Amino acid sequence: MEKKTLNVEGMSCEHCVKAVTKAVSDLSGTKNVKVDLKTGNACFEFDASKTNLNDIKAAIEGKGFTVKE
Repeated sequence: MEKKTLNVEGMSCEHCVKAVTKAVSDLSGTKNVKVDLKTGNACFEFDASKTNLNDIKAAIEGKGFTVKE
């Protein structure tokens, strides 16, 4: 498992936090997803044999947010 933190721009409320958390959690091979509204960070672990960083970013961006590393 790899640990990663991404900066997610555009989150303004707990609904946004839940949307990002769900987007990442729903992907196969991700776990321990924690999204912090104050810092704008999404921290998680992922199994690179089941998913990749581009898919995770795409899932977040698909919810209307911008991802920065």
